[in-house]
Amino acid sequence: MHIGMIGLGRMGANMARRLARGGARVIAWDRAAPARRALERERRVTTVTDLASLLQQLKAPRVIWLMLPSGKASADTLARLLPLLAQGDVLVDGANANYKDSMRRAAELSARGLHYVDAGVSGGVWGLANGYTVMLGGEARAVRRVTPFVKLLAPPKGWLHCGPSGAGHYVKMIHNGIEYGLMQAYAEGFALLAGKSELSLDVAAVAELWRHGSVVRSWLLDLMADMLKRDAALEGIAPVVADSGEGRWAAIEAVELGVPAPVISLALAMRFASQGKGDYGAKQLALLRHSFGGHAVSKQKKS
Repeated sequence: MHIGMIGLGRMGANMARRLARGGARVIAWDRAAPARRALERERRVTTVTDLASLLQQLKAPRVIWLMLPSGKASADTLARLLPLLAQGDVLVDGANANYKDSMRRAAELSARGLHYVDAGVSGGVWGLANGYTVMLGGEARAVRRVTPFVKLLAPPKGWLHCGPSGAGHYVKMIHNGIEYGLMQAYAEGFALLAGKSELSLDVAAVAELWRHGSVVRSWLLDLMADMLKRDAALEGIAPVVADSGEGRWAAIEAVELGVPAPVISLALAMRFASQGKGDYGAKQLALLRHSFGGHAVSKQKKS
C-alpha cells in the first residue's frame, strides 16, 4: 500500500507515522524543511522536497492525503497539485474545510477524471497512540480506495462513510460545534467552583472525582483533570481562545437551516469575547451607564 501525505503539522506528521507503523509505504511532503527532517530521522516515512517527487514515487492510480490548514494553504497546494495528477488518482482532503468548498472541489475534480474524498479527522495529538476518528464523504468507489488506509488510522469502529461529497466535512463541522459547547460548559462550571472562595474547593480533586461514575465524565474531563492536577491556578495562561472556523460554520448552518443551536452559538461568542472582540461594545455599555445613571467608568490601564 502506497500513499502520499501532504502536510506534516501536528496532525499530518503523526498520521504519517501511524500509517507507516501499520505497514503502509508513506511518501510525505511539507513546505517546511524542519517538519520533513523530523520524520526523516525516524526512517519509517520517505520525505521529498517537492510535490512532483512525491507523485513520481507513488504507484498509479495514486492516493494522496492532504492535511493542511483550511483556506488559502489548502487551495494553493491543490492548485499546484492538480496539473500533476492523472485520471483515477484519489485526493483525500483531511483539513477542517467548509463542506460547501468540498462539494465544489469534488465536482471540479470529477470533471477531470479524478476522485475527491472529504475526510473529517478527530483525535488531535493523541491520535498516534489511540487512533483517529475519520468521517468520510464521497463516491463509494473512491472511499473504497482509501479504506485500507483509514483502517490503519482509525480504532475499531472509528470510521464511517457518512455520505456523498461534503458529508465528511459536514459531520466534522457539527462534531466541532458540539466540542465548542462541551468545552464551554466545563470551563464555566470549573470557573464557578474556583470562584466560590469561601468553600476552599479543590477543583483538581473535584475534576478527578467526576471522572469516576459521574454523568459528566468524558475524555475532555480526563484532560481537564490532568491539567488542573498540574496547575489548578492556570498561572501564565492568557485568557484568549482561538476559533479555527468550524464553530462559525456550524453557527451559520444553524441559521440557514432555522435550527436552534444556542449552546454552540454562545460558545462561539465567548471565544470572540476572549479575543477582545467585545471590548468596544463593553466600553460603550460602560459609557451609556455613566450617561443615564452617573455610574463610574473604569479607566483602562496603559501597558
